[in-house]
Amino acid sequence: MAYGDNVDPKNRVVAIVLVGLFTALLGYGLVNGLNISIVKKLAEKLDVVDVEEPPPPEEPPPPPPPDNKLPPPPPVVTPPSVFPPPVTTNSVQSVQEAPPRPPLPIPPISAPPAPPPSPDLSAPGTPRGNPGRWATNDDYPARAMREEREGTTGFRVTYDASGKITSCDISASSGHADLDAETCKLIQRRGRFNPGKDRAGNPVGGSYSNRIRWQIPK
Repeated sequence: MAYGDNVDPKNRVVAIVLVGLFTALLGYGLVNGLNISIVKKLAEKLDVVDVEEPPPPEEPPPPPPPDNKLPPPPPVVTPPSVFPPPVTTNSVQSVQEAPPRPPLPIPPISAPPAPPPSPDLSAPGTPRGNPGRWATNDDYPARAMREEREGTTGFRVTYDASGKITSCDISASSGHADLDAETCKLIQRRGRFNPGKDRAGNPVGGSYSNRIRWQIPK
């Protein structure tokens, strides 16, 4: 059986009556203990017309809302973050110091070459002539010769940069004062020296020591 969109109102009434009759028979069969198969057979014999109700008319869409601008949303205030107080400990963190930088190399300073050492011109003074002739047998004191007194007198003289004797001292006595005195008198009168020299070659004074033996000639 074909179903159409448009159903006759008479057919709709007939269908409603048939459905009501089928429902009454089904209830009656259930009440009287009829077998469900009997009900099915009766339902097959009925010419049921399934009538679909026409769909309700479509309602027009609602008019669009007025073009009203929405107010801006309120600003969102973020609550301040609450941090726990810092925990103080008794431990002291050791701070490692940066290693010291190596010292910069100091360029070598080349010193000027030292001047060559000056030659050492120092030299000791020397007697002029023969010191043995500063006193001779002819100088023997007459009294000491008559008394036959003899001995050896040691002396020490000093001289200046010109070679002249400036002093005479008896370093060892002969045992006779006249022989000792005659010794220094003769040496100061006859003695002369070549002065010594310092490192630069300049003349310098000095000293000289010797002795004279007084002996009566035979």
